[in-house]
Parts: sequence; structure tokens; C-alpha cells
Amino acid sequence: MVLSLLDAAIGVVATLVLSGLAVVGRALTPAAGAVAAGFGAVIVISAGFPYLALLVLFVVASSLATRVGFDQKSARKVQEGIRGERGISNVLAHILIPTAIALLIGLAPSVLSPSSGAILFAAALAFGASDTFASEIGVLSGTARSLLTGRPVEPGTNGGVSGPGEAWALVGSLATAVLGVGLFAAFASPLSDPGRFVGLVAVAGFAGCQIDSILGELLENRGLLTKGSTNFLGMLSSVLMALGGLWLLGPH
Repeated sequence: MVLSLLDAAIGVVATLVLSGLAVVGRALTPAAGAVAAGFGAVIVISAGFPYLALLVLFVVASSLATRVGFDQKSARKVQEGIRGERGISNVLAHILIPTAIALLIGLAPSVLSPSSGAILFAAALAFGASDTFASEIGVLSGTARSLLTGRPVEPGTNGGVSGPGEAWALVGSLATAVLGVGLFAAFASPLSDPGRFVGLVAVAGFAGCQIDSILGELLENRGLLTKGSTNFLGMLSSVLMALGGLWLLGPH
């Protein structure tokens, strides 16, 4: 669905205001805020308000997670930005795929139905929440082990995971799924199968976070990937897993 002219105007204004607040609140740099506003406008016009609301919720939750124990993270030099703000590369890594999904929903519903598109869009953001919660809160646990070898590594090392970090990763993906159901209902776009939505989104988001850790250890640590490209590929893996789940479960 593509919004009407009036709704589109409202959506664009809302996106600009919310992006401005993210910059003022130091969640995004000014340049990143401008990029987020542009992509956010495309998302809300193409797919509708529930999608923008879920994106905003992700940005707010990520900002809050970034600020948890910030002084401790800053002292160990594992903080995001200078004061927790995220730059253009981080925004692009997390918004390109959701925007592409939103465009398909709005412009090619015969290719991607709204019900399937909602799952793929939410799975992408579930990965983002899972990865952010795991890294921003898990790094405070004080211990970490390689996901591949089990050997102790310094907290914050690419590929390093901890019990608390994994628990928070699951919280991030599951919360995105559950809140997504509520947001779609709140905007008069209730999902046809909420149980399927929650299951696929939560599992895909969490699993994508594990793939992100593996890519970080195998490729990013060797300089073959950047942090942004690792995040992008992790998000893509979550969307592909959700798509695979839709294929296995069949139409609904």
C-alpha cells in the first residue's frame, strides 16, 4: 500500500520531527539523522505507519541500550560514537534492507504481500534489536567467549558472546516481534496470524545475531568486512531465514 497524499504528508512530517528529536537526543549525528529522515519517509509512504512506528521503536530502544553503563563502556573504549550517537554507516547498515522491503510492499504487492512483508520487515529490525542489545548490554558482563571455539576473549571482541549478552539478544528479537503485533493492531492493520509472525520474527532476529557474531570473528577481525557490512549481512541473513520459514510453512 502507498499512502494517500494527505497521509503521506503527515508521515513525512512525522519522520522529520522524529529524526530531529533523535539528533537532539544525540541518538544520531546530524548527517545520520538526515539520512534516517529520507529513508524513513520512503518507508512510511510505501508501507504505512505501523512500519514507521516499528522503526522508531527500534531507534529508541537502541539508543537506550547504548546508554546503559555508558561510562564503563567509554572507559574501556567500546562505546558507540563519542556520546553514544550513531553515524551514517550504522544507519545505512540498518535501514537499507527495511526500506527495500517497504518499497516492495508498496509498489509490488504481487511480489511481496503485506502479510509476508510485515514479517520480513520486522525480522530485519528484530536482528537490529538483538544485535544491539547483545553488544551494548552483553559487553558489560565482564566475560566473553568465542562463539566458534568457546575460548575466552575480551568483552567487545567481534565474535565474542556471553550468557547475559545472548539472553538480551533473545529479549531484543522477541520484544520486537511482540510489540510489532501490538503496533500493527494499533494502526488498524492487524496481522492475520500473530503467532506465526512472533515465531518467525523472533527466531530469525536471534539467529541473524549469531551469524553476525560468526561473520565478525571470521571476516571482520581479519579486516575483510567492516562493522557496517557485517551488520548488513547479519540483517540480510535474518530476512532470508524468515523468508525460508514462510516458504516452509506455506501460505496463510
